Amino acid sequence: MPDSFVIRGRFAPSPTGPLHFGSLVAALGSYLCAKSRGGEWLLRVEDLDTPRNVPGAEASILACLERYGLTWDGPVTRQSDRIPLYQAALEHLLAAGLAYPCGCSRQEAGDVYPGTCRKGLAPGKVARAFRFKVNALQSCFQDELYGTLCQDLARQVGDFVVRRADGPFAYQLAVVVDDAAQGVTEVVRGADLLDSTPRQVALQIALGLPTPRYLHLPLARTREGEKLSKQTGAATVTPDAPTLRAALRFLGQPEPPASLGNNLKSIIEYATEYFDYKRIKTDEIPATLAPPAA
Repeated sequence: MPDSFVIRGRFAPSPTGPLHFGSLVAALGSYLCAKSRGGEWLLRVEDLDTPRNVPGAEASILACLERYGLTWDGPVTRQSDRIPLYQAALEHLLAAGLAYPCGCSRQEAGDVYPGTCRKGLAPGKVARAFRFKVNALQSCFQDELYGTLCQDLARQVGDFVVRRADGPFAYQLAVVVDDAAQGVTEVVRGADLLDSTPRQVALQIALGLPTPRYLHLPLARTREGEKLSKQTGAATVTPDAPTLRAALRFLGQPEPPASLGNNLKSIIEYATEYFDYKRIKTDEIPATLAPPAA
């Protein structure tokens, strides 16, 4: 590894509501993975889906992170300021014949898009979205906890949207462009995004971008087993020591000494010093992913 190599992680919340326990776990896990090895930790606000953005949510999230002692390096970036980067990536894919306009409705597209518009729009159809053209090869990635996982994109996903019918660029494209532009070397996030990673790796290859190190964290869930989220009524977290200690336990990390009391900064410093990602448990692997074919 060259001397100039800098470990750089990131946390990328959407401003759709205040921080809850599940998002605290993601923030904490990504922070500790980077900082325990002397790296940088960036903060990126993923605000492309403007109808879902909640006024004041971004400020609330940032203030909560700061009170926990999760301080980021450099300025906060926002996807809404980076539209030209996504447009340039889309134009690159179009010029390479790896993306095309699609006139199919969501109902016509189905769960696995069969490439109906690959050879052009049918008469009377207008472009509703742009799709990335996948191939029949497996798209694989290495996860630090799950090992190597692969997905047959053509059979299990189909050509997927990179710019939506209502205008915004899709998450899959935006996150790939952002991570590369910011020099992110490791992506630490929830296991609900395991299934998205093969698509992102395929886009990285198509755009000539590096693939970062991946580590997917277990999901905090409701009593009914659903992912803890704003949609499932997740409560806003209060920046206090009991909640921070609970998040560390959830990640399988050593219990900070009682002598640290309610000093959040000291608890974060202890957690950073003794962090070991190998203590983190794993969730069940999605059915659409599997180890490489023999």
